[in-house]
Amino acid sequence: MKFASHFYSRNQPVRLEHNVFVKEMSTALESYINRTVAIITSDGRMIVGTLKGFDQTINLILDESHERVFSSTQGVEQVVLGLYIVRGDNVAVIGEIDEETDSALDLGNIRAEPLNSVVH
Repeated sequence: MKFASHFYSRNQPVRLEHNVFVKEMSTALESYINRTVAIITSDGRMIVGTLKGFDQTINLILDESHERVFSSTQGVEQVVLGLYIVRGDNVAVIGEIDEETDSALDLGNIRAEPLNSVVH
């Protein structure tokens, strides 16, 4: 992705090619509406739910959501969140979940270290 970083004048902010990014992201997110998605947040959480909507700042609305909490000593714990909003600036990764594959997972037997937070 190309970003412009020049000033138009001293009184105007830096012009970024942000509109292109938002348009491409919106197009990608449209295909996920009413589908089950997994979101990895910048603080290392994994949230799974049905994407119901989003806005221009990539704030996400999830329904029937839960957080999957990983541990190296016990199985994956699923914490019910219900209707949930994830702030766009906290989204690191979003992707569609294959529900058939996901339902075949034995989460009680999966052991994994929790993800670390994103370091800037």
